Amino acid sequence: MKPVRKLLLAGMAFAMMASPALAQTYKFAVVPKAMNNPFFDVARDGCLKRAKELGNVQCIYKGPVEHEPATQAQIIQDFVTQKVDGLAISVADVAAMTKSIDAAVAAGIPVVTFDADAPGSKRIAYIGTNNKDFGLALGKQLLQLRPDGGKYAIISGGPGAKNLAERVDGVREALKGSKWVEVAGSPAFSNDDPALGIQQMTDLRTATPDLAAIVPVGGWPMFAPEGYKAFVNKNRKDIDAGKFTLVVADTLRMQLELLRDGYSNALTGQRPFEMGEKAMDTLVAIKKGEKVPEIIYTGLDLVTKDNVAQLLK
Repeated sequence: MKPVRKLLLAGMAFAMMASPALAQTYKFAVVPKAMNNPFFDVARDGCLKRAKELGNVQCIYKGPVEHEPATQAQIIQDFVTQKVDGLAISVADVAAMTKSIDAAVAAGIPVVTFDADAPGSKRIAYIGTNNKDFGLALGKQLLQLRPDGGKYAIISGGPGAKNLAERVDGVREALKGSKWVEVAGSPAFSNDDPALGIQQMTDLRTATPDLAAIVPVGGWPMFAPEGYKAFVNKNRKDIDAGKFTLVVADTLRMQLELLRDGYSNALTGQRPFEMGEKAMDTLVAIKKGEKVPEIIYTGLDLVTKDNVAQLLK
């Protein structure tokens, strides 16, 4: 071997030893249920921030535009083919994603779930909300605001999402034995579509004129602020009179502003930014061979008009 080539190879080897971070750059893919859902934009921002802080991590964010489990499965398969170093998935449909997750793990790619879990799969960890507690908190907020009860309806997202089913169960459990009665047609499934969620709220009020409360277990209707405000304004008289109550999940900034301006009675919020951060930390730990907790809960925030200004800061 020529002396110059030897020197070049030696220099490259030294550089790699001197900069282990450069020698071990990880590409982690974050796959949301739907990219038209601003909740996942916040999780993405947490992922990108933490990746930049870590220095040797690249956060790749890609999912279906809308809530489409088949498309999500195809995107995951594409990432497996590309041989990314790890996957963080918000599970749109448990049955479909269990197959996708197990296939990724079989290909040697570690998987964690965030926001929505597939506990029967081979995923290594779940990062996010305790969804049963989330539903319980929503139901308790409604009960505290309106102990007199009445007829209520729930808006959910995708019918195959286990996390949302757990929230619905939590709401029902919190209101069990109270004077609240769930109406026919509840829950309505919006498939994470804000416009459809607003339309379903309108339809529920039309079908049951004395409907006393709607509890969306995700923030979807509020993610289209102008349409949501139009719905509330049409029902403003009953809301102001305490005859119609809106307790909504999630606390994105637009939602906090709507609550501040009188367009909701209460919010129960998750912490998607923290989910994105912890997804990166957990995948790095797994790649280093470290043991990680199977369940990592990120907590809840209960918001009313009394503390909304504090959260907006």
